[in-house]
Amino acid sequence: MVSYCLHQSILGIVLSLLFVGFVNAQGVRDYTRAKHDASVSAAQAIELTLTVVKTEKQVLQTWVRTAANIDVLKKKLTAMVCTPEANLIIIGQRVRAFPPSSKSSIYQSRVAEVSQDNGCVRIVALLPREAFGTEQRYVMEIIAHRGEYLSIPNEAIIEEADHQIAYVQHHKGHYVPQIIRTGIKGELYTQILQGLDDGDEVVTFGSFFIDADYKLNKAKQAGMGLAHHNH
Repeated sequence: MVSYCLHQSILGIVLSLLFVGFVNAQGVRDYTRAKHDASVSAAQAIELTLTVVKTEKQVLQTWVRTAANIDVLKKKLTAMVCTPEANLIIIGQRVRAFPPSSKSSIYQSRVAEVSQDNGCVRIVALLPREAFGTEQRYVMEIIAHRGEYLSIPNEAIIEEADHQIAYVQHHKGHYVPQIIRTGIKGELYTQILQGLDDGDEVVTFGSFFIDADYKLNKAKQAGMGLAHHNH
């Protein structure tokens, strides 16, 4: 209990020190203005394990997951996909397959057959060797490449009620919230349509702490402004 309270106190101190020099916010769209600047020291960045990566082109992947049955020879997997993602599946795509009880036993394969079946897509994958064990059901992950797009990691994106935000590092240790518009969401990366340019540096891990403290400071400043007005 003492350790937990101490941890909470330290976290509170770190968060309270994160940002300096905020001016009063004038609404959601003001997030995109450079005057809203957040400063984080090197020590604080290490404490919060902040990670900054560049906005750049990435090959986006969608992993289509489904249940599959294995044949009596333990080499052919058959699955049915009835979701919109079925349209992404083509012959030759890479497949990972494993029994639900043992993800450590992963088999690599390729999509060998694709056919339509009552509005769904029937998929066949052939394993390179006979599968071990007596499992009849497998988890199949089909990796569909969506193309190369300007993208950032999924964890860099903060979802708001009516928009999305990424925190951009304008110079070392200084971050600015930027409204973005996204396109295709892949397994690891999301396409950027507006709001970021190639080479922009964004916060991935740790963006939640930055955003939480940013909003806390805005709320405090709004309260101070209201109190001054009433006075």
